[in-house]
Amino acid sequence: MGEGKTHNQQGSADSAAALYAGDISPVSAWDILQAEADAVLVDVRTDAEWAFVGGPDLGALGKELLLLQWQVFPQMARDGAFSQKLDQMLRDCGAGKDTAVIFICRSGARSRDAAISLTGAGYHRCYNLAGGFEGDLDAQGHRGQVNGWKCAGLPWRQR
Repeated sequence: MGEGKTHNQQGSADSAAALYAGDISPVSAWDILQAEADAVLVDVRTDAEWAFVGGPDLGALGKELLLLQWQVFPQMARDGAFSQKLDQMLRDCGAGKDTAVIFICRSGARSRDAAISLTGAGYHRCYNLAGGFEGDLDAQGHRGQVNGWKCAGLPWRQR
């Protein structure tokens, strides 16, 4: 696999293990999705982001991207039923508590929270995609050039 776990905002990768499986690079996420038939990628951004920014394209892997908002646009209030909704979606696609579930958002903050939430619901392999879909801002205030799915050159498309 690619780069594996990285240090997260809480400190070491070891302390992250108690909260979720850890942060992984976009290339590591792609490697897991390719290697494990039941691995899933869950995009937790908003409807507006999916519509206007685009998202990962897993067609080459024969997989569908799961879409479930962590926060509901435009109020950006957290969906209190997120874990229950996602649990049902995962069971519907044949995923179990040991399935690799990789979360992605714009830059990695909401997806980290979603990984922690689903870990709390009993899933053991919840990963945060470090850098998210668009990545961090560059020196000119633009995304997509520093890190993240798009910067890594992984497949994506407009919805």
